[in-house]
Amino acid sequence: MVQNTDVVVVGGGYAGVMAANRLTQHDDVTVTLINPRPTFVHRVRLHQMVGGTDTAVVDYQKVLAQGVRLVVDSVTRIDAAGRGVELASGGAVGYDYLVYAVGSGSADPQVPGAAEFAYPIAGLEEAQRLLPVLDAAPASAAVTVVGAGPTGIETAAELAEQGRSVTLVCGGVLGPYLHRRGRRSVTGRLAALGVRVVEGPAAKVTSVARDAVRLADGRQLPSAVTVWTAGFGVPDLASRSGLSTDVLGRVLTDETLTSVDDDRIVAAGDSAAPSGLPLRMSCQAAMPLGARAADTVLSRLAGEQPGTLNQSFGAQCISLGRGTGIFQFGNRSDVAVWFHIDGRLGARMKEGVCKGIVKHLADEAHKPGGYSLHRVKGGAGRREALAALRAEAPVVERTS
Repeated sequence: MVQNTDVVVVGGGYAGVMAANRLTQHDDVTVTLINPRPTFVHRVRLHQMVGGTDTAVVDYQKVLAQGVRLVVDSVTRIDAAGRGVELASGGAVGYDYLVYAVGSGSADPQVPGAAEFAYPIAGLEEAQRLLPVLDAAPASAAVTVVGAGPTGIETAAELAEQGRSVTLVCGGVLGPYLHRRGRRSVTGRLAALGVRVVEGPAAKVTSVARDAVRLADGRQLPSAVTVWTAGFGVPDLASRSGLSTDVLGRVLTDETLTSVDDDRIVAAGDSAAPSGLPLRMSCQAAMPLGARAADTVLSRLAGEQPGTLNQSFGAQCISLGRGTGIFQFGNRSDVAVWFHIDGRLGARMKEGVCKGIVKHLADEAHKPGGYSLHRVKGGAGRREALAALRAEAPVVERTS
């Protein structure tokens, strides 16, 4: 093990905290976590924050190992050649290894009027911006939620349960991940809550105004408050710093999560694109990726060949208000299967997952190296995709 190794983790979300905690296994590794906020954002609860049923923040003392130095600042540039990061405050931090885990946020909607009149909620500050707007709107005011994924479904259900008049606009199919049986269950619950679902290609949003949303077929839906949950984007820090990225800006890595440009940089979470085949943006992927990134760094320090990505999925869970939810099972390749659990038990399972996320991070903080879900054997889907990719352009794994 190299003496006095400095590892900087950029980003204090699910992947970053997991990586930082895991890296504290060795006393001769100094870990610095750089994050723009002093508290951990529990993103899977942001829809609850909007509905007034949770704060969606956790004190870092509960999830971050004592040995991790927390720097509350933003990284403006990575100097890979000089092995350092520049901070918004004007300072700089050097590193021997860097874990890039900046996560994701709201995608640029690219829809006229959306940036001015719609409210994204992929980040804490965005959700906080929406709260006073909802408070000022009458309970009977029309609220439009744009986006058919879990965040849109959960937000629509949460607001409807608070007595809001909610329309959920899906430019495609409701809950694309869901099996058709699970989708029927979700549709039924939304109807029971009074949520109007408008879906299909004709329901694609073409513009947003202060008081309305216009659809592709010419319909105009009245909307006093428009909540935007369609799509995720990633920060442009990597591309601005000269690292190779995919079209969305995720760092291109090999299957050990090592940057294709620099073996002192590893990436994890939503901002990583291993072999150009990124995983579904989710905490379910982020925490194992964070653990894998830390293991890659530790393996290199020990002079060992790092292990490769072996990601396994099992389900997607969606809350439908506080009393109901759905736990949609999937195979290890992250494809939904026919079986799901809904109703009150589904809600309890979803709540168990949300609490379990914090527990996993806290357990890793108290006993670094104990987390092992990233070692669970993954499905055949990724292996097949990699084989096809390598048949076109062989990928060479790094050995040093």
